[in-house]
Amino acid sequence: MELDQSILFSVFLIFTGAAVLATAALYARQSVIVAYILLGMAIGPSALGLVGDVSLLQELSHVGIVFLLFLLGLNLHPQDLWNMFRKATVVTLVSSLLFAVLGTATGLLFGYPVTESVVIGATLMFSSTIIGLKLLPSTVLHHQHTGEIIISVLLLQDLVAIVILLALHSVANAGSGWQHVTIMSLALPGILLFAFAFARFVLTRLLARFDTIKEYIFLLAIGWCLGMAELAEALGLSPEIGAFIAGISVATEPISRYIAESLKPLRDFFLVVFFFSLGAAFDLSAMQQVALPALLLAGIALLVKPVVFKRLWIMEGEPPQTAAEIGARLGQISEFSLLIAILATQSGVIGMQASYLIQLATLITFIVSSYFIVLRYPTPIAVSDRLRRD
Repeated sequence: MELDQSILFSVFLIFTGAAVLATAALYARQSVIVAYILLGMAIGPSALGLVGDVSLLQELSHVGIVFLLFLLGLNLHPQDLWNMFRKATVVTLVSSLLFAVLGTATGLLFGYPVTESVVIGATLMFSSTIIGLKLLPSTVLHHQHTGEIIISVLLLQDLVAIVILLALHSVANAGSGWQHVTIMSLALPGILLFAFAFARFVLTRLLARFDTIKEYIFLLAIGWCLGMAELAEALGLSPEIGAFIAGISVATEPISRYIAESLKPLRDFFLVVFFFSLGAAFDLSAMQQVALPALLLAGIALLVKPVVFKRLWIMEGEPPQTAAEIGARLGQISEFSLLIAILATQSGVIGMQASYLIQLATLITFIVSSYFIVLRYPTPIAVSDRLRRD
């Protein structure tokens, strides 16, 4: 009973506090995402301590990321995505290599060992799936290919991140490392074939027969999304990739638009918890030790990343205005970087100070990048009526 009360009290604090701070943020023309993160920092364990069990909330919030990728998959035609992948591969590989070098150099500059510096560099390679896609209007996704480009880059970055996570996992489990690599090399094509075959021969028939029963469609969509997420995780991939594949496997179905709209409130619920838990999990007492290198690392992500992505996409033939928007929307560090930092710490590859450096730099980029995007570009949560697009 105490656990139930604790969960209820935590949810009460999160959403009541978020409502109050979001109201203040909107009046001050700030991003509501910033309000969620600051709320977590304020009432989390390292400050007021009103919410103590952050690990439970982090597990819960991960569902929001899974739903986000599922909904994005529903809005993308597989053929369009494949065409974008061919262009995005060059951009992703070149940018990842450049930022890995810059991040490693930053770590070495501040006296971190070579191994820790390499991990720091690896975390700078990735942009945030949450920021990039949460702030992307569905109208942009449907009527322009800006969304397709951003999603292509983020998914390719996710694949690189999975390779790094597997490498760290191999360090922690040295005896079975090669087995994880072998499974992963077969897992992605296997799960793609299964998803499209199952969707074609089973899901489409169920959707066609029971499309008038909205509750059933809702349950079937959630079951398919979470089922594919769990299957992907069991095969060594990320749950996000499984959810995305689940989405694109039924994207050509007419009812996909209804599914996407019906799951949006559920997605937003979990994403609020995600941003709150992100702020709550940070240890404020460690901020002073890593403030300077974190600011430099964040500065590279916020200032250099947009320029690099802009130049690379102009070289690929995109108009300068579109390339600039893509760069701005990708100008931050990723939540995958937090996972890498945590796993690297648990594996003994990096120390706690390097982990705090990565966490603080990521938080800074989340706050600044979301604020800039909301003020400048169309988003579902823009404070300006001119820029607000769902």
